[in-house]
Amino acid sequence: MTSTDTIRTAPAIQDPIAERPLAFLPGRWIDGWDPEDTAQWQAGGAAIARRNLRWSIFAEFLGFVIWQLWSVVVVALPGAGFHFTVTQTFWLISIPSLVGATLRFPYTFMVPRFGGRNWTIVSAALLLIPAIGLALCVADPRTPFPVMLAVAGLAGLGGGNFASSMANITYFYPQREKGWALGLNAAGGNLGAAVAQFAVPIVITLGAGATLQLPLAGLVWVPLILIAAVGAWRRMDNLTSARADLRASLAALRAPELWLMALLYVGTFGSFIGFSGVFPKLIADQFPAFSAFPLGGATLSLAFVGALVGSLARPFGGRLADRFGGSTITIAAFVVMALGALAVILTLPLGSFWLFLGFFLVLFIASGAGNGATYRMIPTLFALRSGATDGVASAGDVSAQRTAAAALGIVSGLGAYGGFVIPQVLGLSKSTTGGYAAGLSWFVGAYLVLLVITVAIAVRGRRRGLRI
Repeated sequence: MTSTDTIRTAPAIQDPIAERPLAFLPGRWIDGWDPEDTAQWQAGGAAIARRNLRWSIFAEFLGFVIWQLWSVVVVALPGAGFHFTVTQTFWLISIPSLVGATLRFPYTFMVPRFGGRNWTIVSAALLLIPAIGLALCVADPRTPFPVMLAVAGLAGLGGGNFASSMANITYFYPQREKGWALGLNAAGGNLGAAVAQFAVPIVITLGAGATLQLPLAGLVWVPLILIAAVGAWRRMDNLTSARADLRASLAALRAPELWLMALLYVGTFGSFIGFSGVFPKLIADQFPAFSAFPLGGATLSLAFVGALVGSLARPFGGRLADRFGGSTITIAAFVVMALGALAVILTLPLGSFWLFLGFFLVLFIASGAGNGATYRMIPTLFALRSGATDGVASAGDVSAQRTAAAALGIVSGLGAYGGFVIPQVLGLSKSTTGGYAAGLSWFVGAYLVLLVITVAIAVRGRRRGLRI
């Protein structure tokens, strides 16, 4: 029996320093959770938090896999006998992000309503619907476009998982470790985009000969989804303290900090998920010879590298934000993103795939680091709003923590709309100008505007003697 299991069977963690001992209730509910209580944290709270984080990461990882499946599948549709226009293709890429971003708002409130463990079970099981639905509709090239679009929209269920997962984990960790914990949770999820883009081209072409096994793009994930649901049922916990209410949500919506952070998150996470979704299509259009490489009896696309480096950069963005402040790292991210997008534009006429890939990877790394840093700013700003003198070391009072948790979900939802906007803008650029340079130039301008906003937030904090 592990030490964690021993802690779970004990009626409480007895410590005279702790304000409230932990009590383990039926249904894997934990009462008295306070990660800011050092004694409670060291006596077993840290182990509980890490266990919940691990299963949260796995479930969210699968959510991102399902969310990004269509970004890979659309590239293979012509080879399977489907014939869609440029506009229709970009709708199939972007509709999962539109639905996923919208679902993030109700998903934010599922953890307080049902418990983090309980909702992880449900949200993981729901992923079976888009996975099996994709397998059914791509099996027949006569499937009408409206049906394809509806099934692609169901993949948005995977995008909603992020909001509930992040809101849940923010309750488990103390303020001093939130940046790293949220960064790991998000990075583990973001890796799903890379894994989907790496694995699906291999799975659908392995041993397929002259045909494609497109249904396997969805079916291959079914066993893992079942493992995630069962694992959450057996190993995760609900917290009685994870309570958000309408008042907390309204307070978050009234706060100007929320809307500023939503704009910044559109720029960082929206760029990451948007470019991740459209990157396979960009490579196929601009450099068709590099769209797929032979790998034994299958093919491999390098599109996954973008989502991979962006995902790996996210926790380090959170860690750097813990040390230097979220605004400082976000400023640096927007500078690099603007330069990276500009470099892609300038090198496109050269026709060099490797320059294109290299500068796009810079863009992915900066957006990934910016994701972690920007998200780290949210609880900090709401802690300061509650009157805390140091938003990095203190989470503020319980009301501030609940408002911040609501804000995390709302901001994640608003930011995810970038995953819809970016493919649509690039699709418009392609259909009207024949290329992607115009669309990328619009993004350069947007990053510069967001840079100015972030600088203003940082300057305002420093005038008050605070690090944001």
